[in-house]
Amino acid sequence: MQAIILAAGMGKRLGALTKNNTKCMIEVNGVTLIDRMLTQLSALDLRRVVIVVGYEGRKLMDHIGDRYDDRLRIEYVENPVYDRTNNIYSLALAKEKLEEDDTLLLESDLIVEDSLLKMAVENPSPNIALVAKYQTWMDGTMVRIGSDNKILNFVPKNGFRYEDVQHYYKTVNIYKFSREFSCNEYIPFLEAYSKVMGNNEYYEQVLRILTSLDNIDLKALPIGDCKWYEIDDVQDLDIAENIFASDEDKLQKYQKRYGGYWRFPDMLDFCYLVNPFFPTARMKDEMRANFDVVLVNYPSGMGVNSLLAGKYFGISSSHVCVGNGAAELIKSLMEMSSPGRVGLTYPTFEEYPNRLPSDSVVKFVPENQDFSYTAQDLKSFFADKDLDTLLLVNPDNPSGNYIPLSDVLDLEDWCAERGIRLVVDESFVDFSEGFENNSLLHDHVLESHPRMVVMKSISKSYGVPGLRLGVLASADKELIASMKKDVAIWNINSFAEFYMQIFGKYEKQYFEACRLFIAERERLRSRLSTVPFLRVIPSQANYFLCEVLAPMTSEALTASLLKDFNILIKDCSTKKGFDGRSFIRIAVRSAEDNDRLVDSMASYIR
Repeated sequence: MQAIILAAGMGKRLGALTKNNTKCMIEVNGVTLIDRMLTQLSALDLRRVVIVVGYEGRKLMDHIGDRYDDRLRIEYVENPVYDRTNNIYSLALAKEKLEEDDTLLLESDLIVEDSLLKMAVENPSPNIALVAKYQTWMDGTMVRIGSDNKILNFVPKNGFRYEDVQHYYKTVNIYKFSREFSCNEYIPFLEAYSKVMGNNEYYEQVLRILTSLDNIDLKALPIGDCKWYEIDDVQDLDIAENIFASDEDKLQKYQKRYGGYWRFPDMLDFCYLVNPFFPTARMKDEMRANFDVVLVNYPSGMGVNSLLAGKYFGISSSHVCVGNGAAELIKSLMEMSSPGRVGLTYPTFEEYPNRLPSDSVVKFVPENQDFSYTAQDLKSFFADKDLDTLLLVNPDNPSGNYIPLSDVLDLEDWCAERGIRLVVDESFVDFSEGFENNSLLHDHVLESHPRMVVMKSISKSYGVPGLRLGVLASADKELIASMKKDVAIWNINSFAEFYMQIFGKYEKQYFEACRLFIAERERLRSRLSTVPFLRVIPSQANYFLCEVLAPMTSEALTASLLKDFNILIKDCSTKKGFDGRSFIRIAVRSAEDNDRLVDSMASYIR
């Protein structure tokens, strides 16, 4: 068997990275694509490797040099018109090589795990195409396969239908052709197709025609969970560097992304905090049904969106400012309102202190193993402190500590007597027991405590982080007016506005989702408590703070779950207030996901 690598393309979409280099000279985590591929091929029993070069071909050949001579016999075929042709012509230039042996055909912009090439070579079918189940990041050639894995047809781009994606597989651009198949089927059709259609086409088009013939035996080989990526642009490169990072670097690379994990559909994310039971399927259907209209129209300004947010929470629009997520409002509040000396309980959601000068923060760290505290604890600690603002995240993040509504109002009265502004972030309050009566978002509450500020992230409890919605509410008219002037005129998009507009129809379903969530949280708490290296801290939020007990550490557990099971949890040991102690935070997801997490952890007990 031999391998043929197509490496003549210019890779224009990679911009400056391929200005003076061919695409396969790009490095992924310090190793070029071509070196990785040749090293993998050298582990196979191959007679030779043929590389079709074109753009910057001399640089590629000089880079390879004789470094693989003791492992591989490398030959080159040159495509002198690489800038006017496509890969069908590059392969046609190597057709004499195809006729001489069974062939493993690869494209040079691929990065794959080692097992894939061995999988292809050892498969008993003489003619195969490696394929992966369709995922949202995939583009290019798709196929549909039968029950016996025979390829039924290749799906051209103009024939792609999103409603059929559950039936599609993406070609990995690794093929195995027998010598007989190349000589008797593929090359004759390749020559005929090129003669009619020209050389600016793709070699898969020939396979599409061949699969329409009943007597062609070309099988698909699904690769399952094996890792691979095709690098066409800088974002592909960024994703590939995460997928193929070393065990030591992988966790850090993912954490630096701060979300966007939908680009890694096999990952199970227990870091970011949402409601797994809302929005409902019907609400999503309504949003999909209005997608076309909402997409092409501007959102309303702050006036209209304040009305919607007021209707959403049952408060006056004059009391509310809508934000592009709570993060926008936190930034504006902390930087614009001159909060002075701010009292904070640590560990905390660090978006707040990150927006403050470090010397303005007065820290309270509860002196108990659960990081729990009451309103009285706060009053006692801050009684002799010079404060302008007191910040309360309730339930707290990451501890899940919760102070009842009556005690929060008592704390607000205490603050008002001392001229302290109380800021309450109740983003997680709808996950607390008795949530229906736990919110501060009522006109009579706000008006009775005019300096109090209430922050709420809609992303968290309402399960729509992609919409980026949050609200800040207060009866302090001057503050609200200043906040509305500080944010952009169109600070939320039309999809977020439409979501607020229709929410009222689904409010009963939302309450039911919160009740379902509370039941699932208790079930997960029970299951987590069976893991002997975890101490689970009680929580009224949609996550659990857990102490990781020796000999296991939070760092080792977080890294191992990502490496072994593609599960991402939050290592809290580096957060302020923990002093390096081993703590993790685990989001509450669906029952299926939660069981997968606990079962994965249980494997480390053995």
